[in-house]
Amino acid sequence: MDNKLFVASLSFKIRDNELLDIFKSVGNVLSAKVILDRDGRSKGYGFVEMETAQDADKAIMQLNGSNQFGRDIIVNKQKPR
Repeated sequence: MDNKLFVASLSFKIRDNELLDIFKSVGNVLSAKVILDRDGRSKGYGFVEMETAQDADKAIMQLNGSNQFGRDIIVNKQKPR
C-alpha cells in the first residue's frame, strides 16, 4: 500500500499514458490510471502504483505541486478504502 499514490488536480486532457510518462521520470511505475466518467471524460484525478515505497516517496517529493499540462498537481499516498 505504501507504493500507491492518489493524484488530483489533473488536467482534463491527461489520459493513462500521459500520467505514466509524468511518473516514470522519477521511478518505475507499475500502473497509472486516470478515472473517467461514464461519458469517457476525465474526472481530474487518478491513481499511480510505483514499484517501491521509495519510488512513491520520491514521486511525492518531486511531483506534488508541480505544473503538469497547465495544472499544479497534488500527489499523496493513497488512503485505505
